[in-house]
Amino acid sequence: MNDAVFGGVNAAVLTAMHADLSVDIDRMAAHCRWLLAQGCNNLAILGTTGEANSLGISERIAVMEGLVERGIPAARLLPGTGTTAIPDTVLLTRRAAELGCRGALLLPPFYYKNPSDDGLVAYFSEVIQRTGGGIRIYLYHFPQQAVVGFGLDLVGRLLKAFPGVVKGIKDSSGNFANSKAYADHFARDGFEVYAGDDSLLRSLLESGGAGCITAAANVNCAVGAKVYANWASPSGAEAQVILTATRKAVTSVPLISGLKSLVARNTGDPRWTNIRPPHLKLTAAQEAALFAAFDASGVQLARAA
Repeated sequence: MNDAVFGGVNAAVLTAMHADLSVDIDRMAAHCRWLLAQGCNNLAILGTTGEANSLGISERIAVMEGLVERGIPAARLLPGTGTTAIPDTVLLTRRAAELGCRGALLLPPFYYKNPSDDGLVAYFSEVIQRTGGGIRIYLYHFPQQAVVGFGLDLVGRLLKAFPGVVKGIKDSSGNFANSKAYADHFARDGFEVYAGDDSLLRSLLESGGAGCITAAANVNCAVGAKVYANWASPSGAEAQVILTATRKAVTSVPLISGLKSLVARNTGDPRWTNIRPPHLKLTAAQEAALFAAFDASGVQLARAA
């Protein structure tokens, strides 16, 4: 897809934490700079990988403000702002718009299960109207985690109700047929479809998708950038093999903990393993297995500062 607002490789950025589990914005900003230097087109902050649902609303606002204050371009940030409460979602989305973010990634209201499409349309209508414009809305489809998802009919209704505002979707279902259906139905109208699974990136690009928003991009974004730039060529196919192998490696252990261990190793800074419960640090055995699998994937990871 040409001219996608967040087209390309978007890292679902890890949130750095101090030993007391408060957010370390300085280290997070340094990681963001490294990601952009390694080929990330944009940065999806405060998502699942960023432990957003373990952070308070004031902490999330502080992360957005702190990164921009430290020189991370707001236009490159796609913050997760979806919560179960309309006022909180509106507050976060408005602040993202005020800071200059071009889009916000919204989970559906996930606490009450099996809501009707009418109920979900009503929720997003309230959020969009109260936000007051100035920012594009990206839907976050993660049914394994949220249980509540986005079917084709629901997406179509939201696009019809809010053309140009509801701009795209991150599909973390891991189901390529589902991602392709989004692209087949809506990409021709400028709707941006992003893979949440690195192994699907090239296939989705072939089907009219816009790129990926992935956790593994914290450590494999340089390979993802090669796939994105060369998806129609043999070199893109070769890079996709490595990208898929890295995805398999990082998902062989608890994902967020494993990524933090990899970043800790690459920076030489063990503080990167700090993580909020209920997540736990990897055991030594888990780390050893992860590092062996990741190193065998063929990726060459540039040393981080």
